[in-house]
Amino acid sequence: MIEKINFNGMPAVHFTAGGYEAVMVPSVGANVVKLKHTATGIEILRTPDAEEMENFKERPQIYGLPLLFPPNRIADGTYTFEGRKYQYPITIPAQNNYHHGIIKSEPFTVSRTVEGKDFVEIEAVYYSNLFNNAIFRDFPHEFCCRMIFRLDVDGLHQTTVFENLSDKDMPVGMGFHTPIRVPFTPDGKAENYRIRLSAGKRMEMNERTLPTEKLLDLSPAEAPLCKDGIAPCGEAMEWALVNETLEINGRPYNGAIMTDTASGWSACYEVDENFKYWTLWNNGGNVPYACPEPQSWATNAPNLSDPEAYGFRYIAPGGEFRASTHLFVSNKM
Repeated sequence: MIEKINFNGMPAVHFTAGGYEAVMVPSVGANVVKLKHTATGIEILRTPDAEEMENFKERPQIYGLPLLFPPNRIADGTYTFEGRKYQYPITIPAQNNYHHGIIKSEPFTVSRTVEGKDFVEIEAVYYSNLFNNAIFRDFPHEFCCRMIFRLDVDGLHQTTVFENLSDKDMPVGMGFHTPIRVPFTPDGKAENYRIRLSAGKRMEMNERTLPTEKLLDLSPAEAPLCKDGIAPCGEAMEWALVNETLEINGRPYNGAIMTDTASGWSACYEVDENFKYWTLWNNGGNVPYACPEPQSWATNAPNLSDPEAYGFRYIAPGGEFRASTHLFVSNKM
């Protein structure tokens, strides 16, 4: 089922299939602000309530599935590519950095809906150009961003596509700032939760939260992150990590797994091979969520010594970049 609804005063799309229920707000970055597994009552994502809507509009990155373009920070808000200088506004004055991009706040248009026998699919699009220049003024490339959401018995599959409509090579770096609820089970207790992540090394960060390019082994306290898991809340975390594939149930797995050890249920966030880096952030540790944030390039990648080695890439004119993620629940992880 797909229907138009009023979500706390904002037009939204409500869609259900395969035992899952979701809500997407097109006008704020096509953000999927709710994802529920109906049989268990598990609410995976942090969903803004009526009193939080103004905060959601101001800080969409701490609700739902906000798209970051580019992900994380750019030092001094600037970098150079193919002789062109890109200059963004400083959004973190204390660090003199730009962060997260603004596509997470831009209005998308629902361009296609499909209701199948056992699935639904929704596509939302955003065009950046001279006449829709919220992004274009700092990033002068015409492009289209398409987000395709498919809901079925296996959960929410999201494909994000950037198409370069300009006549120049276009840098592309993206990520998601995904806040997973702690607890996400109806009667869960935060102290029973553990998070696992496909991470092998930690990137040393300087006082501006920018990579020094030194890779560190995970400490004894951090190492369980890629084994039995660590507590997602309590101690503050803002870790920059390099992806390293896990083996789960006999198959490779790239992503995060948040588990309620009391019930055995997990919220699983699987990503494709485009996401080589993670930031794990819990907003000081005393909030009811933690964010495993997949990134296609490392923080500040365009300004590092070898940008391509840190995930920097570009789209040729007429080309596209496509990346996929998958959110679902399981009691077998």
